[in-house]
Amino acid sequence: MKFPADTVERLRRHYDGRTVCVTGGAGFIGGHMVDALLSLGAVISVIDDLSSSTLDHLAGLIELEPERVRFVHGSILDDAAVADAVEDATTIIHLAAIGSVPRSIVDPQRSWSVNATGTVRIMEAARHEWCKDGKPPAGKERVVLAASSAAYGDDPALPKVETQYPRPLSPYAASKLAGEHILASWAASFGISTACVRFFNVFGPRQPADSAYAAVIPAFSKKLLNGEAPVIFGDGKQSRDFTSVTNAVLATLLAGACERKLVGEVFNIGTGNRIDLLDLAALMAELCGVPHLKPELRPARVGDVPHSLADFSRARDILGYKPVETLRDGLDETLAWARREMAGTGKP
Repeated sequence: MKFPADTVERLRRHYDGRTVCVTGGAGFIGGHMVDALLSLGAVISVIDDLSSSTLDHLAGLIELEPERVRFVHGSILDDAAVADAVEDATTIIHLAAIGSVPRSIVDPQRSWSVNATGTVRIMEAARHEWCKDGKPPAGKERVVLAASSAAYGDDPALPKVETQYPRPLSPYAASKLAGEHILASWAASFGISTACVRFFNVFGPRQPADSAYAAVIPAFSKKLLNGEAPVIFGDGKQSRDFTSVTNAVLATLLAGACERKLVGEVFNIGTGNRIDLLDLAALMAELCGVPHLKPELRPARVGDVPHSLADFSRARDILGYKPVETLRDGLDETLAWARREMAGTGKP
């Protein structure tokens, strides 16, 4: 994961020596976030219940940096565990979530409990840690929430801008949108600086492919590298602004380091480019050396949005964000990792 040198210096000035709590830090995005924070000199506290992740990556970091990486095995619905994780933290990067539209259709209550109620628990822990004697935080404390472009739903307007009225189509989208409102209201009520980064279809190395709820790119990778046709739910004409995990981590760190006091502002985090799933499948088949494999089309899934494309001008103007990795660059890294996994374990 490489950022421009001037951006690294700016981020290091902010994070070096600070304690940062990363919820969901054992997960896909969380692991990359912890990597980046370590390189910037931060001290990191991770809370994760390991319900959809493992300690494989994090354990290695703890072994290398036992004084700088601390792990709390617990749910964000457990007040005691959350209080332990946020102790002494000046920044909370809130990634923990049930991160799947199809899973939220199967179990909407669980998605709401973790994504919405869990965010309340995080904000309450932040309030108790930072707001002494009922006063707002005195320093530069901040909570940054990983929000979702699913909030835009089926609004046909492109590109998506933060001022569009939300139209969530799934329990997942509704729960993530609720999280945004929670951060804004805790900022207004208690003076806690907060920001929401609306991710657009994040992908990259170490993203799970071994689940019925796997995201598009790891699911395609697994099929193609095994010589099988990828599966598309729908006609394949739906398009996405696929955003590499490098871009997502960079934007989140910039939101945490922003000098301006943020009060729940929402920032689109994408690339400003989109590709439909048929073209993505063709591109990935070519990169995998199996251009003859054509996707299998299956019925569309409930809750899927037709198109996504980010206007990230607000993030550019306020946070200084701009993408540093293209779709092709991200795919090359992701497929290289998947090939290494296959060579080591026999499966991606």
